[in-house]
Amino acid sequence: MLFTEQNIKGVWVIEPKVFNDARGYFMESYKKELFEKHIGKTTFIQDNESRSTHGVLRGLHYQIGEHSQAKLVRALQGTVLDVVVDLRKSSPTFGQHIAIELSDENKKQLFVPRGFAHGFLVLSETAIFSYKVDNTYSPAHEASLLWSDPKLGIDWRIKNEELILSEKDKSGKILDEAILFD
Repeated sequence: MLFTEQNIKGVWVIEPKVFNDARGYFMESYKKELFEKHIGKTTFIQDNESRSTHGVLRGLHYQIGEHSQAKLVRALQGTVLDVVVDLRKSSPTFGQHIAIELSDENKKQLFVPRGFAHGFLVLSETAIFSYKVDNTYSPAHEASLLWSDPKLGIDWRIKNEELILSEKDKSGKILDEAILFD
């Protein structure tokens, strides 16, 4: 596996070694020993999966306080544009984002530490998205950052009128009004 820390400290792209042959392929998608060597100790307690159609934008979500979550995300089927925003007030990259294409073809994964908002947009006809989390979900501690906040400057790659959003995601907070991390 290849671990590459991104321009925002703590965010990592993980590329598995894929072994292809006439039968298909084999890869290790997670190996605790390597993960801890590069990223550090993280105890994942739950795996989540969603299926969405083209244009569905889920995010930008995060959990606050003691319910914050680190995530290891990947696309099992299809292609998504995965986006994380640094919400750590003391970070030199506060308010900056990373956008990376994750797909069943490139098999890349993204590690998102606590202190970030996270979201993804489905670019393919459909996508199945998987993520490991290190803390349980608490509806009372959920927050959303507005996906279209001009201050973030995220290029979602498709026209706004083609986006499919939940009511919750339509009413996310702009960065200047968001609940932040220390």
